[in-house]
Amino acid sequence: MKKTLILLTLLCSNLFVMAQYENAKQVFESPKLKDVVKSHKLVAILPFQVTLSYKKQPKNFDLDANKQKEKTMAASIQSSMYTFLLRKAQNYTVEFQDVEKTNILLKKKGLTDSLDLLTKDEIAKALGVDAVISGKYENEQSRSEAGAIVTTVLFGGLGSKTGSGALTMTINEGSNGDLIWRFFKSMNDGVFSSSDELIDRMMRKVSRNFPYTK
Repeated sequence: MKKTLILLTLLCSNLFVMAQYENAKQVFESPKLKDVVKSHKLVAILPFQVTLSYKKQPKNFDLDANKQKEKTMAASIQSSMYTFLLRKAQNYTVEFQDVEKTNILLKKKGLTDSLDLLTKDEIAKALGVDAVISGKYENEQSRSEAGAIVTTVLFGGLGSKTGSGALTMTINEGSNGDLIWRFFKSMNDGVFSSSDELIDRMMRKVSRNFPYTK
């Protein structure tokens, strides 16, 4: 009984820390944001930069496989964000370029693997858009998914966090590349988290500050 109480106390403490971490967010708005977005009609969403790391590197870690996983997740987050915005298109003052078209244009122009070497206005010009949304997701796995699943089964989800991360979303003006909006959010990673769930959680926090909301 004593051991159970200690375990429950530790789990509750962990949940409190997780909640505090999850609530950490920062929003930046350029002084000229409201004036600039009035002229925007078409906005592109770029593949997100993804970094996946491990507090303790797993056995048989494959660096190439991890890089491929990062690349796959980058495209998945991009697609999830487009789907989310498309579902609520009536709520926004701009249209969002189909991400398939965005990626094809980037590939045709040989820019897919060199986005970090280009300014945002150069990318916007190549895509024919008024602004670009880009972002970064960094995740550090602190425990195995199997361990989290066991905890979920035993305690109904208490302490099922498998890692922690941070998601940054930015909007840059297409004509000059200036940063006009930035959103940063700490994100806990739970069991079976998908890119759709990740974006849904983030956009619920973004909705009040998203500059294209009517």
